[in-house]
Amino acid sequence: MLAAMMNQSGILQMESVVVRYGRLTAVDRLSLAVGEGETLGLVGESGCGKTSLAKALVGLTPISQGRVLLEGTDTSQGDATKRGWLSQRIQLLFQDPVASLSPRLSVRRLLQEPLRIRHALTPQTWQEIRKLVVDLGLSENLLERYPHQLSGGQARRVSLVRALAMRPRIIVADEPTAGLDLSVQGELLNLLAQLQRQLGLTYVVVSHNLNVIGRITDRVAVMYLGQIVEVGATRRIFDLPAHHYTAALLAANPVLDPARRRKRLVLKGELPSPHNPPSGCRFHTRCPAAQERCRIEAPALRPTTAEHHVACHFPL
Repeated sequence: MLAAMMNQSGILQMESVVVRYGRLTAVDRLSLAVGEGETLGLVGESGCGKTSLAKALVGLTPISQGRVLLEGTDTSQGDATKRGWLSQRIQLLFQDPVASLSPRLSVRRLLQEPLRIRHALTPQTWQEIRKLVVDLGLSENLLERYPHQLSGGQARRVSLVRALAMRPRIIVADEPTAGLDLSVQGELLNLLAQLQRQLGLTYVVVSHNLNVIGRITDRVAVMYLGQIVEVGATRRIFDLPAHHYTAALLAANPVLDPARRRKRLVLKGELPSPHNPPSGCRFHTRCPAAQERCRIEAPALRPTTAEHHVACHFPL
């Protein structure tokens, strides 16, 4: 199953990844692959493990079991050499850009810091960073400001410049449009698409905003209580979801066009505690189609088509 889900040109692979915090298992035996130059969306309710997975991918959260392969190299060992190698290939855009920027450093020093750590700060590299600042629509006057003096959109662009300073191949973006006005969201998404074309970047985008996911991603992976329940091409999943949870998420998504609105699906019950997830299918306590088999047997990800997999005994 895992081999079937992996793109032959896959640059990032997750194999049975488990992330634990004490007794809490935030990510549970998750396997997934990201193709080179692809944009993968990661969606699901708050607390399902999306951010934990994002941090594990860039080495900020240790992996309890399994492994993450980047360009075929196992990054989950965590030694200093691999961390340095990893930071030059994959970077994280944090959900709160202002909080991710040190309040004690000016924008200039914030952008120079990663280059200084890697002993790569030269007049030439700094000139390239200054050009990138301008190309991303920021004024060079911002270089002397501090994070609290930046707007939300400016802080996100500064974070993006800092990440790109390492010349990574992969950007993991955690809620990249959160807290931004619609016009600023559009500008940022256009900018990310432009950078992807110019630099050949691969994106993993974590978001609650299904309209954003539907616009910018090639594939979508849906998470529930630390596991992938459905993954496939974005257009197919949005048009023909196979998992009842995915269908409920899409039905709850605000849509302006009345002709495209879906019948609202109301999930029964409360979201189970991740400290004590249900046996069998983790969604069976809220699923309208749950049967006795769902309470006993955990479903595996199975293909509905070559590029669409779902973990459900009774898919739509």
